[in-house]
Amino acid sequence: MRAPLLVLSFVLLAPGAPLRAAPAPPADPLAAELARLDTFLRTHAAGDALWADIKQDAAPALQRAQQALEDRRRLLALFRLAGAREGLAAAAYLAERRPEERTDAARFEAEWTRMGGVLAADRGPLPPGAFASLRPALVRALAEAAQPQVKVYYEASLDYGRSTTPESGLYYIGTAQAAREWVAFLRALPSGPRAAAPPLRPLDVELDALEGEMLAAYRPPLSIDHHREFIAAHSALKEARELDAQGLRAAALLRYLQAALRFAPLRLPAPAVPADLAARLRALDERLRGGGVDHTIGRLFLEVAEADLAEHGPAGAAVNAAIVAADVLPRYLAALTPRPVAPPPAPARVTVTLVRWPYT
Repeated sequence: MRAPLLVLSFVLLAPGAPLRAAPAPPADPLAAELARLDTFLRTHAAGDALWADIKQDAAPALQRAQQALEDRRRLLALFRLAGAREGLAAAAYLAERRPEERTDAARFEAEWTRMGGVLAADRGPLPPGAFASLRPALVRALAEAAQPQVKVYYEASLDYGRSTTPESGLYYIGTAQAAREWVAFLRALPSGPRAAAPPLRPLDVELDALEGEMLAAYRPPLSIDHHREFIAAHSALKEARELDAQGLRAAALLRYLQAALRFAPLRLPAPAVPADLAARLRALDERLRGGGVDHTIGRLFLEVAEADLAEHGPAGAAVNAAIVAADVLPRYLAALTPRPVAPPPAPARVTVTLVRWPYT
């Protein structure tokens, strides 16, 4: 999906009709949101440690989203915006809180109760078709992934605030509100050219297979040297399974592909970067353009690969691009075909549980 560089408007005038200025092209909501967050990042005057941590994470994430938009990779810019805005939106909520709410447990819990009413409509069960009308498919996937986070972050915030500090609990209330605002932003985006929705289906077979690969690879020394990477990959996989169980197919597919991308570098031997990688990506680009199907979820990962190749290709280090071409996009295309037959379960030998905080 590419944004036009220029929008031209023409006014057809009848003889003698007064000359009227052509209407200004509509503002780009993606560019406007990036600019708004950039202004907040540069002008927010908080001096506390929490803001310093948020700013340290958000600044490079926002810059990468802006760079993707400048490079005309709009799907990647939207995806990166999702990560960049979460902490900034939570910080904006925190900035509106009185000092006593950030330090006093009783006042924190009163605010938690108040926000329970504000967020009540967004914390209920989500019907599988709640976002079926959203287009394109990537926007639907991002909305389906964000909506359940309102409930998860809100409910977790109370125990987190009680076990740490009221300010930390408020941060997660703000994160719940940020998820709600993000869904509203996604709903307001223009849908763009209409294409057939991708044939989404349950992914239980694929999720089981990928989890089996992860558990087989989770052995010392790899599990020790790359523990954080395993946690990140398994977290995306667990979220994909939860979304799939709720019938939120677009979000489940997105998280499944993210899990595959995060896990692939942990395989041995390490993924190789083929000499014809650029040609392989062009072939995948052509394939995703055909058939009149909305392939924006797959095209997101193609844009990930294109950005990685542009940045690291000259040094022969475009590993993520190679993973997308060899593993992630083939998984995407396979997920749009009929459900494969599940292999017979192997006898259980050991259970491994990776403990995580929600969505980390």
